[in-house]
Amino acid sequence: MRNTWLITGISVISLFSGCAQMNESTSLYEKSGTTINVRSRNDLYNEHGVRNGMDSRLTNFGYVRHQKSPIPGDTTQYANIPVLNRENVADLISKLCTQLPNVYDVGTLVTDDTVFVVYKTDSTNRFETADQVKKTAISVVPRYYHVYVSDNPRMFQDIERFGRLDANSQNVDQILQQTINDMLKSPQGRKISSGENENGVQREEMNMMQ
Repeated sequence: MRNTWLITGISVISLFSGCAQMNESTSLYEKSGTTINVRSRNDLYNEHGVRNGMDSRLTNFGYVRHQKSPIPGDTTQYANIPVLNRENVADLISKLCTQLPNVYDVGTLVTDDTVFVVYKTDSTNRFETADQVKKTAISVVPRYYHVYVSDNPRMFQDIERFGRLDANSQNVDQILQQTINDMLKSPQGRKISSGENENGVQREEMNMMQ
């Protein structure tokens, strides 16, 4: 009889332990004091490192080579190309920018082709800080993205409420354009190149917008 109760007790403990582990692994959000509404998964970049093969050093470079199919028009091999996880990109940009000198609070919004970065700073050189924040964001996203920055804390609320929008939201282009106009009142740093303005907009694009 005692053995029966012992086996039953062990089974119940194992059941509750398994449930606890499942709840922990399926949590949608990080329980971190410095991160707000960011999923705990990290699909864009590897937070803790992943082994390449059997190497345990976690320091390997990554190399991939692709060749076009010899069959004309054959694109089936690229049918499952992964998409950019915008929330993870925003998370990474904010984390990197908080490592910059004199920058201590950063909010980032990533759309389909634009990045908005709002930050708090105690820097006396707003231009240089804006340039550093902008270049940090540009280093993370694909090259066709445009990046706008602002050190006006009131802009935090604007970009935060846009986090629920998507490319199909009503009047989204007009809403975002007004935000761009407001952010341009803050320093944007240097031009990206001779053919692009401070935000990465190329001359051809600027001509089309006029």
